[in-house]
Amino acid sequence: MYVTVRTMIVVGGPSSPRLAEKIALLLKTRYIQIEHKIFPDGESYIRYPVEKMPLKDEKVVLVQSLYPPQDKHFVELLFLIDAALALGAKEIIVVVPYLAYARQDKVFIEGENVSVRTVLKTIEKLHATAFITVDIHKEESLNFIQIPAFNLTAVEALSRYLEGRQLNDPLILAPDKGALWRAEIMGEYMGCDYDYLEKYRDRKTGELTLKPKSISVKDRDVVIVDDVISTGGTVALAAKKCKEAGAGKIIAACTHPLLVDNALEKLYKSGVNEVVGTDTIPSAVSKVSVAGLLANKLKELI
Repeated sequence: MYVTVRTMIVVGGPSSPRLAEKIALLLKTRYIQIEHKIFPDGESYIRYPVEKMPLKDEKVVLVQSLYPPQDKHFVELLFLIDAALALGAKEIIVVVPYLAYARQDKVFIEGENVSVRTVLKTIEKLHATAFITVDIHKEESLNFIQIPAFNLTAVEALSRYLEGRQLNDPLILAPDKGALWRAEIMGEYMGCDYDYLEKYRDRKTGELTLKPKSISVKDRDVVIVDDVISTGGTVALAAKKCKEAGAGKIIAACTHPLLVDNALEKLYKSGVNEVVGTDTIPSAVSKVSVAGLLANKLKELI
């Protein structure tokens, strides 16, 4: 049950207008669709329609996801923050459903930049007052900034969707041990088994393979769950091995369906029956919305 929240304005950035509007509708609050265009030389233009809704002394929520082209979407986000500040907004809550550059969270090779630190600190330096994201690669990255920062998870929202798929004796699989917590939450929510995939290399052939750590997939429907599906290579290999081991239906579930290049085709060819993601990134498989998740957190910040 959502109550009317008139104390904030939700702004739909160029990358997330539909998600922002859903959030505003759930909160029964005011919504602004930003004016946006691309100049012939590729530069972005944004403008707040202040004649319709001034921002002075308002609490403003900026919703802008950083999926590809992530550099352009990031620059547009910076424009949105800076312009809101110049227009007199008293608070600026930045909502980035998908945070790009999160995988570069440390120096792997000397001379590299810690990209996620740069992204987060730039947002902070422009005087954002709070930051919200969904299923960031590593939650510890939020320690790079001092403003209130929140990482939400869409696992339960995905679980609710999967409950309606009438799966046969489902098994939830994480792609590795580090992601087991995600499979555990989903498994406990759905009341089914969960496990993670281990990598094995055949000593004779050198072939890399994946298989569940301890639970058989034979005659069971399998859900492979991860935070991001990018090229789809890991999930495709896992699906292929599960099919070979006698699995039934296979669903690939993720929060962020990046699906670069021919990822979807690769997944379906490997034996995946369905791909499901959320609307942190708009796509043909974004069947689950994180609008309710984000609206609930925003209510807490009023």
